[in-house]
Amino acid sequence: MTADRSLLTWPDLVGRPRPDPDATIACGADALQRADVWIPVGKGPFPTVLMVHGGCWTTSIADRTLMNWVADDLRKEGVAVWNIDYRGVDRPGGGYPGTFLDAAMASDSLATNADRFHLDIRHVVAVGHSAGGHLALWLAARPKIPTDSALRTSHPLPIAHVVSLGGLPDLEATAASPDNGCGTAVVAQLVGAPSPTRPDVYRDTSVPRLLPIGVPQDLVNGHEDEVIPIRLGTGYVAQATRSGDVAALHIMPATGHVELVAPETAAWAEAKRLIHAALRQ
Repeated sequence: MTADRSLLTWPDLVGRPRPDPDATIACGADALQRADVWIPVGKGPFPTVLMVHGGCWTTSIADRTLMNWVADDLRKEGVAVWNIDYRGVDRPGGGYPGTFLDAAMASDSLATNADRFHLDIRHVVAVGHSAGGHLALWLAARPKIPTDSALRTSHPLPIAHVVSLGGLPDLEATAASPDNGCGTAVVAQLVGAPSPTRPDVYRDTSVPRLLPIGVPQDLVNGHEDEVIPIRLGTGYVAQATRSGDVAALHIMPATGHVELVAPETAAWAEAKRLIHAALRQ
């Protein structure tokens, strides 16, 4: 497939001046167990988004700073952002269970720091891009994780709504799709190898296995996205809807993968519309 030169590339996004967060919170001992806080002007309490970056679950591809531009855009519109990081599969301790537990720990740190930063966490909206779309939905699904799983933790942060931007929620479908931009090998790195004590590596890692999650879900996907094939969005929404969840797919024309996290695009404008609507519920 020939790339559409009218679409944004990663250098188009990361080559521009990068805004900075208001604070960074340590959620653990590792340098990647962190969350950046983006705080609007005013006294609060501020409506709050939990943000999760993508990058194929691989730190060398992306970290939380990839989301700085859209986090700043939300901050300017009066929305606080808790932008989390986690160890990717290419880092010591990443993969299963570390990547998942890092995301869970950073998510739960929002609750313990809410008063300090005047954050309203009564109706948190999780927003994730690409692999972060999978993790955002997984974080919302944590109460459904089997009780004997290594990923089961107490008192997960309640998430009221998820907006997935070009996400990969169905790990089994991703692993069976050589045309996905992350490749198939990374999924095996993420979920770990089957073992006698853990023969089914997807039961606590892939979101469809946890459906229904009881949380409204909006998926925003680019029609020209060459990283995340549209069928991965339509397939997941069909599964979520059949399970009884409220889920909708919003396909954006003339949109690739980068446009989903570039603040000047129609795709991000649609994502913001959905975020603001969810925060008002």
